[in-house]
Amino acid sequence: MKVVVVAESFLPHMNGVTNSVLHVLAHLRRRGDEVTVIAPASGLWDAAGEAHEHCEGFPVVRVPSLPFPDYPKVRVAAGFVPRILHLLEELRPDVVHLASPFVLGWRAIQAARTLGIPTVSVYQTEVPTYAARYRLPWAEELLWQHVDRMHTSSTLTLVPSRFCKDQLRRRGIRRLKTWRRGVDLRRFSPGRRDEALRRSLAPQGERLIGFVGRLAAEKQVEDLAALNDLPDSRLVIIGTGPAEEQLRRRLPGAHFAGFRSGDDLGRHVASLDAFVHPGEAETFCQTIQEAMAAGVPVVAVGRGGPLDLVDEGRTGWLYQPGDLGRMRSAVEHLVTDDGARRRFGQAGAQAVQGRTWEVICNQLIGHYARAIDVNERILRMQAKDFIRQQGRLAGMVTDPFDLA
Repeated sequence: MKVVVVAESFLPHMNGVTNSVLHVLAHLRRRGDEVTVIAPASGLWDAAGEAHEHCEGFPVVRVPSLPFPDYPKVRVAAGFVPRILHLLEELRPDVVHLASPFVLGWRAIQAARTLGIPTVSVYQTEVPTYAARYRLPWAEELLWQHVDRMHTSSTLTLVPSRFCKDQLRRRGIRRLKTWRRGVDLRRFSPGRRDEALRRSLAPQGERLIGFVGRLAAEKQVEDLAALNDLPDSRLVIIGTGPAEEQLRRRLPGAHFAGFRSGDDLGRHVASLDAFVHPGEAETFCQTIQEAMAAGVPVVAVGRGGPLDLVDEGRTGWLYQPGDLGRMRSAVEHLVTDDGARRRFGQAGAQAVQGRTWEVICNQLIGHYARAIDVNERILRMQAKDFIRQQGRLAGMVTDPFDLA
């Protein structure tokens, strides 16, 4: 296939969107597909200087971008629809893959529709719910209206969980298919557990309670303050972000490990005794799946993607949004009951077997093919409607020779 991948977020900024795009690119390279990536540049005037960039052997085309006000490492594309239209006219892909579309992705959806190219939009970030966290509660409904426009205009929308499918369906969005995320079972494995690392993090033999992710308002990491005084335990915070300094004050006894990646991240995750994710706006939550693969039991808020991932009472515990007392008691159960912790960890590792990126990306290829087929049917219907309309208009015009 000839594919254009439009990434709302991309290297060097590493997050869930970037991670999944990198796995998709690696899979398309192994298949021998022809791919071009369109992504935000590192600045408003930097796009030209990045003209020869490649990723997984594929060219990366950068468009100018601006920094997000509260999080300058996140870039917001500043290019306009004609620029994307020109790129797609040159490339003529079979399908356009839109990774977590919002600004750049919406422009690409409009350009692709103009050219009759099918689009596969991956719903990966629940941006409207971020509004209140960033002190913009008035913007939430406006942002939802934008989400509606984008996904209604897409040929196919891929959702990562049942929660998201129900959420978009209730808003009237159709042509929804489930596409989850893969997990690297080599990198995230119980065998990565590192006793030397554990001794350095817990010199008194404390149980290690971990979080992995972006340190930003929407992740609600400050909720972990409910665990500050849990006996014989220590919080381990893995990640960086704009809220780090504030969190260091809120979680004074925690170890902040900074950004970790690759096998080093796998080693840190496997060395935990329990994993906690308090964010309520997770469409999937890849870090939960990685913790499970590493044999670490999970405690997560019972909303969004975690509802599909955590088998309550078997691989971890869920708690209602805002019920931090329940979160604390669930964590306390796992760090004090060695047998339960071991059973939950083993069950979690078993549950994710078979969820490799190879399997998940093969499913994605099937979704590409389905989008191409759906788009052809839509174009045929539009052509028939146009012909019928022209026929009706022609019938309304009187032949001047009939007046003689």
